[in-house]
Amino acid sequence: MIFIGCHLSVTDGYEAMGRTMSSFGGNTFAWFTRNPRGGKTKPADPADAGALMAHVRSEGFGPLVAHGSYTMNLCSAKEETRANGLDMFSKDLERMELFPGQLYNFHPGSHTGQGAEAGIAQIADALNRTLRPDMTTTVLLETMAGKGSEIGGSFEELREIIDRVDEGLRAKIGVCFDTCHTWDAGYDIAGDLDGVLRHFDEVIGLDRLCAVHFNDSKNDRGSHKDRHEKLGEGHIGAEAMKRIALHPALAGRPFILETPNDDEGYIREIRTVKEWQSGGD
Repeated sequence: MIFIGCHLSVTDGYEAMGRTMSSFGGNTFAWFTRNPRGGKTKPADPADAGALMAHVRSEGFGPLVAHGSYTMNLCSAKEETRANGLDMFSKDLERMELFPGQLYNFHPGSHTGQGAEAGIAQIADALNRTLRPDMTTTVLLETMAGKGSEIGGSFEELREIIDRVDEGLRAKIGVCFDTCHTWDAGYDIAGDLDGVLRHFDEVIGLDRLCAVHFNDSKNDRGSHKDRHEKLGEGHIGAEAMKRIALHPALAGRPFILETPNDDEGYIREIRTVKEWQSGGD
């Protein structure tokens, strides 16, 4: 079983997103918990959140993947930026409890000149200060392309963050495997997918791979640029994307499209992935 969907706007409310995804033919989706570029948010409606959860249960959806704001940086060299990021992070996780058992994904952050070791320590500190043993949300560190001073351009950096989190909280942490980012970081998911997943398992553990951002890439492998492309139209290519979608080690995970598409484009890509699953070309 593959769960496939895309990012949706929360403008019309939570339940509306679920109904939109059903009309698209998908069975999972992602949304930003707040403005992705500005960080602002509006009050959540618990009744609307409950209606969404009732819809996804009745429709047999897979896990949903909320996404933190791009402006949230837990490891900036600027103390004020880190404090603002921690405030966003903690409030987002409070809100996520309106959606019991779902996933919250975020970009680990950019160390902005401090060095990776300092950035990793600050991200882990934020996790230790915010995660709770009784929370139902699983927090996902995203694999990154490694551009600039980004943390998370290697599996080893993500493992270091996890290892610094208190042992009693580590069960609340997973990873979102972004195909474009991982390719741009230098991992050959087109030519050696089995090898990449084996390396991921050795370093982090496939049990922590909870979601996939399913994107082709405009860039050559190892470019460290992070520019997404439509499925089959980039340097990863259609055959490799199909192998990723059907790989047994990734079965049951939500696959979230972040390709440069309009609604009709997402509907086509969702249909394509479902056809792959059913044995079509």
